[in-house]
Amino acid sequence: MTTGATPFLTRWFAHLDSDEPDRVLDLISDDFAMSILFASAPGAAVEFVGDRDGLVAYLAQRARSTFVHVILQGTQEAGIEQVLGKTTLDGAFAASFNATAQVVDGRLRRLLIARTPALTFD
Repeated sequence: MTTGATPFLTRWFAHLDSDEPDRVLDLISDDFAMSILFASAPGAAVEFVGDRDGLVAYLAQRARSTFVHVILQGTQEAGIEQVLGKTTLDGAFAASFNATAQVVDGRLRRLLIARTPALTFD
């Protein structure tokens, strides 16, 4: 796992995977915007978009403490963090994901995530 290069996203996913995922709301900026493209099966995807209210809606529909995000590779440059990772369920592969975050003054301004169970990078 590569976490040193992506301190913000490492913390974000740790909060998201915890019993209190709503803590991510404390990490976003006033002008936050996001798009999360979430595939639960090949060809079956839903997009969650919006601002703080969109994130609240996304968090409300998630099962808490179910999936674990594992960052496989990450990079950071000029306030942009990018990671490639996987989610696991009870230790087994569930999906691969890419996440890109724009961090300004320690707050998340933009978030783009794509997730699919159709590919693995292991």
